[in-house]
Amino acid sequence: MIFKPHAYQQHCIDQIIRVKKIGLFLDMGLGKTITTLTAIKELKYYRFLVRKVLVIAPKKVAEGTWTREKDKWEHTKMLRVSPVLGSQTKRVRALNTPADIYIINRENVVWLVDYYKNDWPFDMVVVDESSSFKSHKAKRFKALASIGSHIDRMVELTGTPSPNGLDDLWAQIFLLDGGERLGKRYTQFRERYFQPDKRGADGMVYSYEAKPGTDQAILNRISDICISMKAEDYLQLPDITYHEIPVVLDPKALKAYQELEREMVLQIPEDEEEISVTSAAALSNKLLQLANGALYDDDRQVHEIHNCKIEAFLELIESLQGKPALVFYNYKHDRERILKALEGSKLRIRELKTPQDEDDWNNRKIDILLTHPASSAYGLNLQQGGNHVIWFGLTWNYELYTQANKRLHRQGQMEKVIIHHLVCKGTRDEDVMYALEQKDDVQNWVMESLKARIRAIKEGKV
Repeated sequence: MIFKPHAYQQHCIDQIIRVKKIGLFLDMGLGKTITTLTAIKELKYYRFLVRKVLVIAPKKVAEGTWTREKDKWEHTKMLRVSPVLGSQTKRVRALNTPADIYIINRENVVWLVDYYKNDWPFDMVVVDESSSFKSHKAKRFKALASIGSHIDRMVELTGTPSPNGLDDLWAQIFLLDGGERLGKRYTQFRERYFQPDKRGADGMVYSYEAKPGTDQAILNRISDICISMKAEDYLQLPDITYHEIPVVLDPKALKAYQELEREMVLQIPEDEEEISVTSAAALSNKLLQLANGALYDDDRQVHEIHNCKIEAFLELIESLQGKPALVFYNYKHDRERILKALEGSKLRIRELKTPQDEDDWNNRKIDILLTHPASSAYGLNLQQGGNHVIWFGLTWNYELYTQANKRLHRQGQMEKVIIHHLVCKGTRDEDVMYALEQKDDVQNWVMESLKARIRAIKEGKV
């Protein structure tokens, strides 16, 4: 695809080039990744101002999103990407592989800083979801701050720089300017912009509140190195935006998927010229279950194959920073795994079962509303409760898919609706996602793609 940047994207590209350390606090859907990739290419290959770039991202984003995005656009395909993931041996090997961009998950930042010590090789660092560096007490923040003088350029990307309040900004801004604008110590920052809120019986201050005018005062201090944009203000988005999140299976999970796929395909009789609709549906459902991470056996017992999609789901929820999400699942074991994964979170989680659940969602009393598309595809009005839909598992029933999305995308919705799809690479997920994008005769396309896959496996081409 040819990238034609919107005016605001070109402005951000120009600013990344002009301002050595900058925060792009852009809403979801504004294209932070391709904007940054475009600037990286300009800086490295046209201006020769950058040698090696490090991208720090959530694990699942590091595994798939950046590589997929650079491969999507003609002008960035030539960028070489080396994912620094997996075991220490694999990470070291990746660091020693010639590339333009090295991508590491945020959990390994401390290890990376310790690995290089004073021989830090990256002259540009991109922090994807910089709000995960909001805590000044966190080891990852301290590690990155310790080598700040070795980093010539830095870009911070997030849609929610201060999810819990303005005090979240200090650590992120410190990484950019070393304390020049908001103070070299967090205590300085707090004393300047906040005042005691709640005290205990012993007089100890347990919480702080922003002083009057703090919002504007902080904004004025950081406006020269930060760009903040809301989607509705800067982009004429369609009423509905589709967001595909690639999920990369780890080698063990991919092997398990491929072996089970082959086993199920080889069970199809050799003399069956045309696979029946019933057989196709059964096989597709099995493969979609596998992509999601678990499988029913003949006795309806659940076998968990992998956690890759669950991990990607949790990272997506984190990136929403408390924004409510309507989550569609296809199988009961997916619902159970999602609920288990969310245990211990502070989010208000509910399954959609009663009219009261519908009312509470619309009154913003629920953060995560779980439901099956078949039970909520028609009749329900959920548009007042949020604007994010998450498809944990995909359905190849196009009517069901569109009707389910319309629970939020309907009259009375005041925000742009964003439909997130978790798509496991190299699995049936990709086929179904492609079919849904074609919009016409989805079931026939799914059938034909399945036949092609079966032929390839039986002929030993896969």
